[in-house]
Amino acid sequence: MEKSYIYMIEIKISSNRNIMEFDELPKFSVPVGNVGNLARKEIFMKIVFMGTPDFAKESLEGIYNAGHEILGVVTNPDRPQGRGMKLIPSPVKEFAISKNLKVFQPEKVKKNVEFIDEIRGLNPDCICVVAYGKILPNDILEIPKLGCINVHGSLLPKYRGAAPIQWAILNGDKVTGITTMFMDEGMDTGDMILKEEVSIGESETTGELWERLSKIGSKLLVQTLEKLESGSAPREKQGEDFSLAPMLSKEIARIDWENKTAEQIKNLVRGLNPIMGAYSFLNGKKLKFWKVDIQKALEINNKSIEKYKNGTVIVSNQKKGLFIKAKQGIISILEIQGENAKRMSIQDFLRGNNIQEFDIFE
Repeated sequence: MEKSYIYMIEIKISSNRNIMEFDELPKFSVPVGNVGNLARKEIFMKIVFMGTPDFAKESLEGIYNAGHEILGVVTNPDRPQGRGMKLIPSPVKEFAISKNLKVFQPEKVKKNVEFIDEIRGLNPDCICVVAYGKILPNDILEIPKLGCINVHGSLLPKYRGAAPIQWAILNGDKVTGITTMFMDEGMDTGDMILKEEVSIGESETTGELWERLSKIGSKLLVQTLEKLESGSAPREKQGEDFSLAPMLSKEIARIDWENKTAEQIKNLVRGLNPIMGAYSFLNGKKLKFWKVDIQKALEINNKSIEKYKNGTVIVSNQKKGLFIKAKQGIISILEIQGENAKRMSIQDFLRGNNIQEFDIFE
């Protein structure tokens, strides 16, 4: 692959001789079209990037700053959002436009001959795919010389699928990580390249872990491309001992006080924050829980609470907070949201809403 270089010459005046010396400084390269940015390192590859959310935007920014030539950026079409249903571009598109990168937004990629021909015409060395949201056909996978590389939000083969970060939290995992891999026609089944493991905090939410892993994914993608360009990228088969991480359904968001443990309820709240929020009903009104904790033991008037039904309000006041009995523990509500209201601290909520002790959440 061709590399463009800029040479710098340092002129020095010798203190001992009345002549000038010329020293050639180390050469380095900058992207064609970006010659003014001398801080860039070597161009390793010509890349097509495919991604949509902020998680993917971090990776796009990472490979852009690393000096790779971005031939085009493929992202989902603008979607209507908010009360006014205004069309909103993806975070990946916003970054691409800010850097004057060419953007493609096909509704579909399978059997889209015109789009596939456009990508083929770009002649990329590599296609980088990060949370794009569409399955790529073999017609695209076979285009780049060095393959299609994916950044996946789990330690494969665990959690193949669309929601690996969410399921790691929902299942109460203690560790997770990022895997880069060569893509094939299966769902997250390709050979693994690099991995980085991270610990999950006891109260860490999906949103917090998502942000942390997006930065690790960006770094790992840059490292993967370096190895790919040098021919030193490892290939490790995944094997068949895998688990799935499907898209989340709205049905899982309702809290099952009767059958789920306090730990499982806390994990549900963490896992659905900020996606949709775990919820329960009290006196016919829907309440969402955004942040909770667990208290192992609590007594009321020196009497055991074991006789009360799971979901029963044990304590409710502005000073102490809101405590709800659960299986194998007590849930302390820290952040809550009422119907047609904003999310707020439990103290602020109880200041304007009346929840009685021994009320039962359903």
